[in-house]
Amino acid sequence: MTKLVEKYAARPPEEWPLLFQRILQNTIRDFYRRQKTRSLWTTLFSSFTPAHPESENEEYDPLETLQAEGASNFHSPHKQLEQSQLINLIEKAIEALPPRQREAFLLRYWEEMDVTETARIMGCSEGSVKTHCSRATHTLAIALKKEGIDL
Repeated sequence: MTKLVEKYAARPPEEWPLLFQRILQNTIRDFYRRQKTRSLWTTLFSSFTPAHPESENEEYDPLETLQAEGASNFHSPHKQLEQSQLINLIEKAIEALPPRQREAFLLRYWEEMDVTETARIMGCSEGSVKTHCSRATHTLAIALKKEGIDL
C-alpha cells in the first residue's frame, strides 16, 4: 500500500487496483527470491559451523575458524580435506569477483546486513546493491559449478 501511495498517487483511481495487485505480486516474488538466494548461501556457509556448543556465543567466521581447527577431531580426516578444499574454492571464487560485487556479496551474505545498510556502507543505491549481489551470486554459482560443486 505504501509503495502504491508513494509512487502512483497521481494516477487515476481506476488504475489503483491493478497497480496494487502488480506491486503486491512483485513484492511477494522478490521476497521469495531473496529468501531462496539467502538460504542457499547461508546453508552453504552454515555447513562449515562446528558442532561445538561453546562456539555459539562467539563471533564466528567459518573460513578462518575451519582453517584454525584443521587438527580438531570433530570430523574425519576425509571430511576435513573436503571442507578445506571447498573453502579454498570458495575463497578463490570470491577473490575473483569484481571489487564492488565482492563487497556487496560479503556485506549481504557474510556479514548478514540488509540492503539499506549495505547501500549506505558502499555509498550507492539499494538497486545497485541488489544488482551487485545478484551478479556476484550468479558468478559464484557458475565458478563453483565448474569445479563440480552443485548448489
